[in-house]
Amino acid sequence: MTIKLRLIFMSFLQFFVWGAWLITIGTYCINGKGWSYPQFGAIFSTLAISSMIMPALVGIVADKWMNAERLYGLLHICYGLILFFVPSVNDPAILYYYILAAMLCYMPTISLSNAVAYTILKNNNYNVVKVFPPIRVWGTIGFIIAMWVTNLTGSKANGNQFYIAAVFAIILGVYSFTLPKCPPQRTIAKDASFIEQLGLNAFKLFGTYKMALFFLFSMLLGGALQLTNMYGDQYLDSFKQIPEYASSLVVKYSTIILSISQISETLFILAIPFFLRRFGIKKVMLFSLFAWVLRFGLFAYGNPTDGLWMIIVSCIVYGMAFDFFNISGSLFVETTTDSKIRSSAQGLFMMMSNGVGAYLGTIISSWAIGKYFILPNKQTDWHGAWLAFAVYALVVALLFGFLFRHKHNPDELGAVRH
Repeated sequence: MTIKLRLIFMSFLQFFVWGAWLITIGTYCINGKGWSYPQFGAIFSTLAISSMIMPALVGIVADKWMNAERLYGLLHICYGLILFFVPSVNDPAILYYYILAAMLCYMPTISLSNAVAYTILKNNNYNVVKVFPPIRVWGTIGFIIAMWVTNLTGSKANGNQFYIAAVFAIILGVYSFTLPKCPPQRTIAKDASFIEQLGLNAFKLFGTYKMALFFLFSMLLGGALQLTNMYGDQYLDSFKQIPEYASSLVVKYSTIILSISQISETLFILAIPFFLRRFGIKKVMLFSLFAWVLRFGLFAYGNPTDGLWMIIVSCIVYGMAFDFFNISGSLFVETTTDSKIRSSAQGLFMMMSNGVGAYLGTIISSWAIGKYFILPNKQTDWHGAWLAFAVYALVVALLFGFLFRHKHNPDELGAVRH
């Protein structure tokens, strides 16, 4: 098997073992177990907590003490072993700690898988910029196929989704030990302070108005990033409570319908260079914010019959909503920060959006749904909830467009053209 095929297999399983349960855990916890929205929100918040803690710490270990591919393999084996116990847990307070432990193992492997692939490709004289994207896209394909497997095996609301992820996580962990060696690079200076080692020196960027504003909006948008991952499958599955929709394809294949969102991601990633050159970073980020308004608004008015087109378009719009801010935001950091703290600044961007923002969005949204959008018959008012999320995204978009100033300079995007 060639190096590229081996890395494709790694990338495929990296996201397969997450996609098997990420989109359907809401259906499992609320529809399957009957737990409350705040209880589920606490469980889902472990993704954000882990994103704030583990990637930097694991990065230090891989940089200084341990081969990256071995560390990667150990983390996946631990992740898989923990998931095996999840279906046996019937207390949401206990499940919180199981999922937290699983996420502490899994979340750092996302960046670690990139580091392993980069190292192996460079050591084999491949052009990383050219070769890596086609390898990485197989990760999205793995995520999509995992969603289909969970749906088609009838595992949306039961613990089998975790068994599926666990088996393949352990397979991936063992497989990782067969990959070419990626020894520590020891890129962190010996005399670096603990603050520098963790990348916390990038926090001085908050002293600049423009960067502080950017990170603030990254946090605010981060509050919306996981909402449809949290509630999307549960929302579509809830249509079975309405007799005229109970046997619809949307109810039977809700997870497969939602996988259109991930398919859309791959297409919009390819469109990003054109949009950046044509409109600039600020406008592309604005497109993302207004796409979130459409994403939530279309969900609010969609249904499995005459409103099916709204659900489908909402899934297609997701690609622009999710990718345009993440990638253009990353490029903004790349082109406006000092090279000495650029990696740390990228970490700060991810921490504010996928860490702090996602955590607050998870906790606040689950509290709000539980308090304001539960009908007297105990069903969820999804129309009202999605509209509330749409209004939130609209307010953030308008404030961003009014307050954030960034002049389009095509020259700063030269790297995107190649």
